[in-house]
Amino acid sequence: MQVSNKIKSPYVSCNKYLINGELSQWEGPMAEVASNIYLTEKLGSFEPTIIGKVPDMDEKVALNALESAVNAFSRGKGLWPTMKVKERIACMEKFVHIMATKRKIIVELLMWEIGKNKADAAKEFDRTVEYIFDTIEAYKKLDRKSAKFDTEGNIRAHVRRGPLGVVLCLGPYNYPLNETFSLLIPALIMGNTTVFKPAKLGVLLITPLLEAFQEAFPKGVVNVLFGRGRKIAAPIMKTGKVDVLALIGHSTSAVALQDLHPYKNRLRLILGLEAKNPGIILPDADMDLTIKECISGTLSYNGQRCTALKILFVHESIVDDFIAKFSKAVDTLNFGLPWEDGSFLTPLPEIQKPNYIKGLIKDAESKGAKVMNQKGGEMLPNYCFPAIMYPVNEQMDLYHEEQFGPVIPIVSFKDIDEPLNAMANSDYGQQVSLFGEDVKQLGPLIDTLANLVCRVNLNSSCQRGPDVYPFTGRKNSAVGTLSVFDALRSFSIRTFVASKDNKYNNAILQELLNSDHSNFINTEYLL
Repeated sequence: MQVSNKIKSPYVSCNKYLINGELSQWEGPMAEVASNIYLTEKLGSFEPTIIGKVPDMDEKVALNALESAVNAFSRGKGLWPTMKVKERIACMEKFVHIMATKRKIIVELLMWEIGKNKADAAKEFDRTVEYIFDTIEAYKKLDRKSAKFDTEGNIRAHVRRGPLGVVLCLGPYNYPLNETFSLLIPALIMGNTTVFKPAKLGVLLITPLLEAFQEAFPKGVVNVLFGRGRKIAAPIMKTGKVDVLALIGHSTSAVALQDLHPYKNRLRLILGLEAKNPGIILPDADMDLTIKECISGTLSYNGQRCTALKILFVHESIVDDFIAKFSKAVDTLNFGLPWEDGSFLTPLPEIQKPNYIKGLIKDAESKGAKVMNQKGGEMLPNYCFPAIMYPVNEQMDLYHEEQFGPVIPIVSFKDIDEPLNAMANSDYGQQVSLFGEDVKQLGPLIDTLANLVCRVNLNSSCQRGPDVYPFTGRKNSAVGTLSVFDALRSFSIRTFVASKDNKYNNAILQELLNSDHSNFINTEYLL
């Protein structure tokens, strides 16, 4: 989509980076940041719009950032990991209050950098702020449960959750703020120190927060780098000094980084990876409701979500009716610029994505599928209009790949074992959407599906939220569980002080409780 050059794009030039509590100036090469929204005077002349530049950093500075995090943790002796819970919470509250003042520029950059429509961009920012406040409250609740001593078998114990160490945090481009912070925030608040590299797309929107990180947290706790993963993340992992790899992205990236670590047995993994979430549509499904949910599930943010519905299994008795109505609904969706009211479909942020989608369509067509909707597959240099493909079978790439874009495969089934077998044989196991009404059929299906995926959505599209619910997956879809509460446990470990229950030890414990000599031994109840 072309835009008149009368519309002014943002431009952010950032030559700063954060290491050891200092915003340093980068003197090396810079990388331009391009938006796949085109500003041009001449129709037909398509060139990405340059909207900023960031440092293109190297191994040397990456290792300096790592050393900063290692020193800040100081083998558990550092200020941050030994700090009182209420003091870490105060730092986090300071950060989120500063962050809230950056809403306008971050929402604008979300629209220009990754093509997210205005409503979704604003929702991502607001949801992230809410997530941080919810995490703070969840940590208070978790700490309240630790504000006591337990006695069992003449052993008195004070059990708390402690940090794991140094975390390398790598977020995704499709939710560069929300999902990145779903890793970074719980890692920080539990007392870990971090090295954080933004995604390749959605990088500029982190720059307005550099000062907030610097002001809110002690030096070395948050270290922010810019550049390519192979130049930054790879050398960091090779040192073996990373205790936790926190990544939302593709399993190939996770495996490659894990393989670089010399002590894999002690590397904690917290990963949100790819998925091929199916929708299963039974004969008695409410057609209008199902189409509405499938539109949202397959095409919200152009299908560029790990939680998107990536394949639809429709019972043969209703497949023709479903395709006709679904195709009509898809063709009425509004394609426009992210900031325009009513824009549901927006330009794709990856320059190569339209050709990739075109390749999936051609492969499916060569093996018997057809584009079922009138607008399906219409191409622009920065977009491919959603294509509904039917009938799709196992010989097609579209059947197996996580397409991460606007193309929707539909498979007809006669026996329910057909979609169940497909899910069992899949490399992924995140979520499923099940559409139907007959409880005699739904009940046994739910029992089986709950053992194939980690969330069964009844008559609704797949999604991550609300953030208080577990977010994880089986097989290649995830390692660890992320949610407001679960993430706190994922980025920490249970640790405790034990003593024999006698007068001598009890007197020492009482004196510790009455003094400020230990932040760990503490029964303060946080309100």
